[in-house]
Amino acid sequence: MSEAPRFSARAFVFVGLLISGLLCIAFLGVVLAAAASTPHLNPIESLVLRLRLAFRSAELNRPLGTDSSVVCFTVARGADAASIAQQLVAQGFALDPELFRAYVRYFNIDSRLQAGTFSLPRSLTLAQLAERLTDANANTIVFRVLEGWRIEEIAAAIDRTRGLTFTGAEFMALVGAGAGSQSGEIGAFAARVGVPVGRSLEGFLFPDTYILPVCGTARDLVERMLANFDTRVTPQMRAAALANGLTLYEAITLASIVQREAVFDDERARIAGVYLNRLLNSRRTPPNPNIPTTLDADPTIQYAIGNTRNPETWWTRLTPEDYRSVQSPYNTYLHKGLPPTPICSPGLASIVAVIYPERTDFAYFRACPNSGGRHTFSRTLAEHANACN
Repeated sequence: MSEAPRFSARAFVFVGLLISGLLCIAFLGVVLAAAASTPHLNPIESLVLRLRLAFRSAELNRPLGTDSSVVCFTVARGADAASIAQQLVAQGFALDPELFRAYVRYFNIDSRLQAGTFSLPRSLTLAQLAERLTDANANTIVFRVLEGWRIEEIAAAIDRTRGLTFTGAEFMALVGAGAGSQSGEIGAFAARVGVPVGRSLEGFLFPDTYILPVCGTARDLVERMLANFDTRVTPQMRAAALANGLTLYEAITLASIVQREAVFDDERARIAGVYLNRLLNSRRTPPNPNIPTTLDADPTIQYAIGNTRNPETWWTRLTPEDYRSVQSPYNTYLHKGLPPTPICSPGLASIVAVIYPERTDFAYFRACPNSGGRHTFSRTLAEHANACN
């Protein structure tokens, strides 16, 4: 009967050393693998964070809230991951601040965290939330204001724009009647440009495309629009308006009429010139009998009617009776001079046309049928009557 092989103590030591060596090699391999994927960390810190995140992977992929409500979250300039985590907890996100710090540290997200205002649904996971905080520019909304819109149309566009956190009613509360009594820049702007007491900011909300923070306020939008106006309508332009005998408020009022009247840019300065001939004639004593003293501008009557006739539009088609039957200070067929306020937001081309008008002796213009919106200009009433013949 043969005897079973026996292992000497030396053999056991050898096997132990071999196993230990293999474990060391394996450990070193893990450390090196971790280090290779996280070059911003030292190997030991990388391994520790990797193991920690692996043990808590379920938490990383679990929504931080049970509802889909959105939090407007602001990260201050210079805020670090620790302070951001504490702020998130304070705003109701069910996360472990230490786990958040470990996650953003391991994936080098902490170096990419940005200052700004973010729209954060509570249903995000920790990983999704951390990534959201690296791109403040992704949390913006494009909002476009068209030339020729009145303030009510801007308000309606606000209510149609998905993602905005304020309403058209909040916008109207800032820019409507009595805007000059608003605090801060809004009231200061109204005083600076001469908006009469009790009037709105109609005409001064510069039409343009605005990139808004998703959690911005109505005040943010209004102040951006007013700052845009201040930038576009330069001091030189304002001085030129005064040289033409117009205050800035009067120039914008007339520009708003030109905006609604002109279809083609190359006619704006000539239309503005006709209106200026009439406006200045209404101020003469005595007036020139060959030039009307009323503007006779259809858009001002449309502004007076608003959407009362057709809820689908603020610029209803006029009837011949409207020129005499619409009793309003905005009826420039019945009342001399400018209407009480601008009637829409004019674009820069219309403002420039009023400030630098085409100087002619034309006193009339009309768009003939099938003209495509182009106007025929006349010097006398007889020419005007036959303009489309």
